[in-house]
Amino acid sequence: MRNSDKILDSWLVLQCQLGNKKAASLLVKRWHKKLCRQSYWYIKDLDTSKDIVQDSWAVIFNKIHNLKDSNRFGSWSLSIVTRKSIDWLRKNKRDVKNREAYYDYKTNITETSNQDKPDNRLNKLRIAIKELPQQHKTVLHLFYIEEYTITEIGEIMHLAAGTVKSRLFNAREKLKLIIKTKNHEK
Repeated sequence: MRNSDKILDSWLVLQCQLGNKKAASLLVKRWHKKLCRQSYWYIKDLDTSKDIVQDSWAVIFNKIHNLKDSNRFGSWSLSIVTRKSIDWLRKNKRDVKNREAYYDYKTNITETSNQDKPDNRLNKLRIAIKELPQQHKTVLHLFYIEEYTITEIGEIMHLAAGTVKSRLFNAREKLKLIIKTKNHEK
């Protein structure tokens, strides 16, 4: 995230804390899609993700006065969405298993039809990532896809920076091993 974006978000948070409704709507406009992407990454259902984010906005605006460092709005709000998404997953395990089976089926069809295409390495990487534990998938996603720093990931996941570094390292090592194993199987 650019520094100017962080400054604007910080100012909007301060304005929200003072009761400025327009600042609140601008904050929603700037962050809603990103929060939806974060929830969707866990839930894999667009409508449910939108509902979770909507609930998260209620929590965010109820607790925004408690946010001491307005520069931390991004990681703070993402951690709220992450927690709500994980809570939803825990409550809806059966629905999640059905959805995972559907995505596995869909991925297998895509893999079969794309085997000879140049982006096959990307497909192999996606498949290998699926085999990782959730904690490793999350750290990889936040670091490489969302481009958060180690410190920000720690705040989002409520972990120490050293733990985040360790999980990133272990995730990369496991990915290497999974890919190497799959290449030897062929």
